[in-house]
Amino acid sequence: MAKNTGASKFRKVDVDQFDEDKYVDEDDDQEVDVGPNEGEINALLAQSKQKEALVAALKNPPVGCKNQALKDKTTNLVVRVLQSFKNNEIEGCVKTLDSKSVDILMKYIYKGFEFPTDNSSATLLSWHDKVFARAGQGSIIRVLTDKKRL
Repeated sequence: MAKNTGASKFRKVDVDQFDEDKYVDEDDDQEVDVGPNEGEINALLAQSKQKEALVAALKNPPVGCKNQALKDKTTNLVVRVLQSFKNNEIEGCVKTLDSKSVDILMKYIYKGFEFPTDNSSATLLSWHDKVFARAGQGSIIRVLTDKKRL
């Protein structure tokens, strides 16, 4: 007859790792060199190169950063770049962006709605219309369900 010793040394498998309801947040420590180069973007805007400024602004978003002040500063910079475009230039610029950049742009548009400035909402609505026409509902779903926020 076997004795019940209460020993648990024989248990080597962590059964909790197979639990669907157990959530562990994966931290990506990417805080090195996050955010676009503000000096480069300001120089491009001064030269009236809005398309290049937008590409530079979307290049290195601070989505993995925990510094909310940096995220807000970057969002204000991107909104300023978006406001520098004329309405008839928006569609042509959106067509030149790749799908990843379009999703990042959509993130900035939604984040820009949180901090409205003078006439920024109208500009962001124009951009949203053109980005939605290019990327469809998939872009909105990806932005709203992404854990990494701006």
